Amino acid sequence: MRTNDRTITDLMKAVQSGAAQLPDFQRGWVWDDNRIKALIASIIHNFPVGAAMFLTYGNPDIQFKYKPIEGAVVPEGTVPGELILDGQQRLTSVFNALYSDKPVHTKTDKGKEIDRYYYIDIEKALDPSVDNDEVIISVPATRIATGEFGREIRMDLSTPEKEFEKKLMPLNIILDSSKWQPWQSAYYAYYQYSPEITKEFMDFTTRILIPVSQYQMPVILLDKDTPKEAVCQVFENVNTGGVSLTVFELVTAVYAMDSFPLREDWATRKEKYLSGDVISGVTSTDFLTALTLLSSYKSGGVVKCKKKDVLNLPLTEYKKYADALTRGFQEAEKLLQEERIFSSRDLPYSTQLIPLAVLCTLLMENNRIRITNIKNKLKQWYWCGVFGELYGSGNDTRYANDVPDVMKWIVGDGAMPRTCTEAYFTPTRLLSMQSRQSAAYKGVMALILKNHAQDFISGREMDFTVYQAEKIDIHHIFPQDYCIKCGFDKGKWNSIVNKTPISAGTNREIGGVAPSRYLGKIEKKGAVNPDTLDVYLNSHWIDPALCRNDDFSQFIIDRAKKLLDAISAAMGKAINGRDSEEVIHRFGASLI
Repeated sequence: MRTNDRTITDLMKAVQSGAAQLPDFQRGWVWDDNRIKALIASIIHNFPVGAAMFLTYGNPDIQFKYKPIEGAVVPEGTVPGELILDGQQRLTSVFNALYSDKPVHTKTDKGKEIDRYYYIDIEKALDPSVDNDEVIISVPATRIATGEFGREIRMDLSTPEKEFEKKLMPLNIILDSSKWQPWQSAYYAYYQYSPEITKEFMDFTTRILIPVSQYQMPVILLDKDTPKEAVCQVFENVNTGGVSLTVFELVTAVYAMDSFPLREDWATRKEKYLSGDVISGVTSTDFLTALTLLSSYKSGGVVKCKKKDVLNLPLTEYKKYADALTRGFQEAEKLLQEERIFSSRDLPYSTQLIPLAVLCTLLMENNRIRITNIKNKLKQWYWCGVFGELYGSGNDTRYANDVPDVMKWIVGDGAMPRTCTEAYFTPTRLLSMQSRQSAAYKGVMALILKNHAQDFISGREMDFTVYQAEKIDIHHIFPQDYCIKCGFDKGKWNSIVNKTPISAGTNREIGGVAPSRYLGKIEKKGAVNPDTLDVYLNSHWIDPALCRNDDFSQFIIDRAKKLLDAISAAMGKAINGRDSEEVIHRFGASLI
């Protein structure tokens, strides 16, 4: 990598000739009229506009499809010497406003598309007291600016003579002396070679034209042997103000060399097959990561999915496995719905979907996913990841370990996978689960729903249909207002132990009163008799007697025990420390 300054004139010539082009992963040009004028003003005042980053093109391992900057007419078949990684918006704005003969297709600050030519006011440019918006102006492609409804002509620059009259020089000629010098000669002639006009324009040339043509922009040039993953990382670091570059964008550019439209393929796949409630959050990069995992596993070699591995995924492998993996994600969604995870919002870890989808894809072969013992082991691994809280960050290695480990365990009777052996749940963790941001918190909610939890009033089991129709959400059992009034420990009453999924209608009936009161209220309304209501409460692992007696302390202890039993069953392993000193101190009793 090396850095050097290049004149803006040389940069524009490189853009025009096609020596500098864009990799195909770059998005469209998006700058509006005001931002273009501000950029031009910065260049005229010799203010820095930031560095650009180029990549020397020619590395056989980085065969990106390329395209000219918007507005540049490059001879067909022109191979670039450099690719523009960062600086697209600035360079495109400069090229179109200061170099191209065509009007600039841009937009207003409200997003309306417009075509503009840009001018500089010669007199005002020489007056340091004048604001930039008076020095740099833009006019429509007709070069005639009108008032409202086009009835009044406010400025007419449709001929050179009218430009001369207003002393407005078109900015798209100032970087090319072969264009501005003839304009200068005609300008002098228009004013009959007036000494004052000649002196003013010479001053303008010295202070504006020559400095602009010599304006330099720092360019960071990456060597052609820069690895693809480094290109991706560098771009992520420098492009904080633009559209973030993902692994998917780079792979898109690579596949485009073989005329495969990855972006369109993904958009269709996402819309048709991967838009379900649970898997709607799956991203294009998630899909490529999963496909790299699947491909490396199927090859029989080392299972891997780091960024460099995804970037090197051959198009042949994508085509070979993309459809099967898509079905694998759909199967993963069905499995999660069986576990009472009904929406992406309630998904404990979106990251764990990646290996889960790969495992489902592999197990769909020969229909092994339908074998009860196999599916139960898969679910056990899943819950160990959730309650062990092992899929929070830095998951590449865990993905690569879990796929072969789980397959050996559930198909080949191998050792239990590391995610299962490493998973550990501490009983006091129940008290620190205070919001749905926690994966384990969402996991507990799913286990309650899986216990065939019934609505307190309707008695309807909270399956997928009820969950959607009745707006099921998580609410306090001992209501918040009541707990605050009683002075209960917030660490207990706001924890997962005192929460359960309840319909919106039932929550309104509960209000902020003691459980004994709202349970009596539900019964008096004739919605449900006491014995039936007790059945509904038990389906949430809620002891009816403790609620009817408003015994908050014993309720917390009793429900914590039941939740720990459910977590232990899901993980397929005992939870240690249920009678530790810390547990007894925090809960007031042993949880055995």
